[in-house]
Amino acid sequence: MRICLLGEFRVLKHGQTVTFRSGGKAEVVLSTLALRRGKGLARTALLDAVWPDTERQLAAQSLNTLVYSLHRQLGDALGGATPSVHEDHFYRLNSEAGVSVDVDELLSLADEGDGLARAGDEAAAGERYARAVELYSGDLTGGTSVHDVIERERVRALCIRVLWNLVQYEYSRERFSTSLELAHRLLSMDPCREDAHRLIMHCYLRTGERAQALRQYRVCETVLREEFDALPEAATRTLFNQVRVDPSRVLLQ
Repeated sequence: MRICLLGEFRVLKHGQTVTFRSGGKAEVVLSTLALRRGKGLARTALLDAVWPDTERQLAAQSLNTLVYSLHRQLGDALGGATPSVHEDHFYRLNSEAGVSVDVDELLSLADEGDGLARAGDEAAAGERYARAVELYSGDLTGGTSVHDVIERERVRALCIRVLWNLVQYEYSRERFSTSLELAHRLLSMDPCREDAHRLIMHCYLRTGERAQALRQYRVCETVLREEFDALPEAATRTLFNQVRVDPSRVLLQ
């Protein structure tokens, strides 16, 4: 059984999507526990998160009913085990029985990629990074607490870093079209990344699209002005002038 939080909430049982009511209590419970897949969540905190305006005893009864219902619906994918475990007044996902979360796979792939990159195996690192980026179909869903917001931004920042590593890897292999596509995806997540704007300019120049490289500088200039009322960095301005006046010099670098 797999809980997916990236992009949209989904639960997969034997690879098939299990239908839950969008925004319903089952989705809230599973996504809340998935966002705290390490230590889990105190029973009282879970009750407050799912039934904030319900009298505590009624909320506890609702939780017990929901846990039983999830067991009946999903237990056959876990050898009869329940998807959640209640221990020492805490609820957590039953990872021992086979409950997994897509975020953990992304984090694992990024970590493997970093280790391979440090070892000098760039091809294997690039493969792990590509798989991690493929998993990231959008920001983490569910949760509005401070913990959830921080976790959402942490995973998003990690994906941006992994994506940048992959952009540079593809560029180093002279796969400029792929690098360009990935760099544009990075800018859709963080439009103020000047290093990505510069690499896009390099890609366009390498593929014979000088005018597009110059236009990319204007895009960068506009984004920074509107977002921060700031000018591009000196390195970005220098690259623009080189592309404008002497593009052959850039190609020789």
